[in-house]
Amino acid sequence: VHDMPAIQHWFTDHGVRVYFVPAPELPMVDVTVTFAAGSVRDADNPGLANMTSTLLDMGAAGLSADEIATRIESLGAELSTVAAREMAMVSLRSLSDSAYLQPALALFADVMTQPNFDKKDFERERQRKLVAIRRSEQSPSAIAGYRFFHSVFGEHPYAHRVSGMEDDVKALRLKQVKAFYKRYYVAQNAVVSIVGDLDRKAAEALVQQVTGALPAGSRAAALPPVADLSKANEERILHPSTQTHVRMGAPGMHRGDPDYFPLYVGNHVLGGGGLVSRLHEEVREQRGLSYSVNSYFSPMEQNGPYLLSLQTRNDQVDEALAVMRDTLQDFVDKGPTEEELVSSKKNITGGFPLRISSNSGIISHINMIGFYDLPLDYLDTFSGHVMNVTREQIIDAYQRRVSPETMVTVI
Repeated sequence: VHDMPAIQHWFTDHGVRVYFVPAPELPMVDVTVTFAAGSVRDADNPGLANMTSTLLDMGAAGLSADEIATRIESLGAELSTVAAREMAMVSLRSLSDSAYLQPALALFADVMTQPNFDKKDFERERQRKLVAIRRSEQSPSAIAGYRFFHSVFGEHPYAHRVSGMEDDVKALRLKQVKAFYKRYYVAQNAVVSIVGDLDRKAAEALVQQVTGALPAGSRAAALPPVADLSKANEERILHPSTQTHVRMGAPGMHRGDPDYFPLYVGNHVLGGGGLVSRLHEEVREQRGLSYSVNSYFSPMEQNGPYLLSLQTRNDQVDEALAVMRDTLQDFVDKGPTEEELVSSKKNITGGFPLRISSNSGIISHINMIGFYDLPLDYLDTFSGHVMNVTREQIIDAYQRRVSPETMVTVI
């Protein structure tokens, strides 16, 4: 049981969804504005969402990237922009004293509502991204991840890389960035999360200050459902490294999924519980085949990936993969033992208060609640839902939702 204050929720006149948790213990304020403007919105221009997000704080309201950075630093604040698959976020952390907070919020609002989108900045960032993409092509882990998403999601918007590929980034045009920004960086498509040393009135004023200038616009369309895989597919990619990276999986579950808790707790037993999980025991402890082996669900708006992964020496890959597959199949067939289940529940519920003990931990959780329209009492009821999961529910959910014989494997 934890005593986090209740999440306060309201809409602005423009249609911005706001989630607020007062936290007066520290003289700090964290604000994140999240837009449904991730790479799933790239359409035929992979890398577009990522480029748009990057350019926001590279110049705004006539200030250069250096001027913005210097001002933010002089206020002791932190400002960041990031794009992921489904969302793009603009975040600020500042002291709550208005002598620091007000100028920091003014800059934050400028970055979000008045980006320069300067041609020189655009070309410079394009070159940076091309260097980063070429570098990622040297990393076996990155290549495995790219190919895994491509194989699992096929034609779905989840399939392509957030960064885009080299040719995609070369093909981007500044006018596409401006059009993307105009469509998606709008009030109806925004969720604001605030945690910090403010009262409700001050929080309302803050939201007005940072989002008041956004046009109303409209919310991004719902994403298409993800198709289940109908047959297994194995891909072996040659790479000059002493370690082999293995990724195995399929579409898993979505945020708010009715099977969320049985699958989540079940996976904690199988491969999500770190050193105490069954995969770790079978692959690493019993046989010494891998230093690191794990599994996790990554729930998104639609079914995100269920991913099992390991790294092993090149000469051991077939044995390690066979053990991973057998362990998964055995778990789908028989589920966890009662002892494993009790220990996983204790582990999850024991660690949960730590995940929401800091302002940054709280804001990432309320941001998820807001973005995916989850119930406001999600954090309060989380541990109870975990404790109520039974062995039978896990076996039932795994047998319906996880099919080892149709998984993608990338080696």
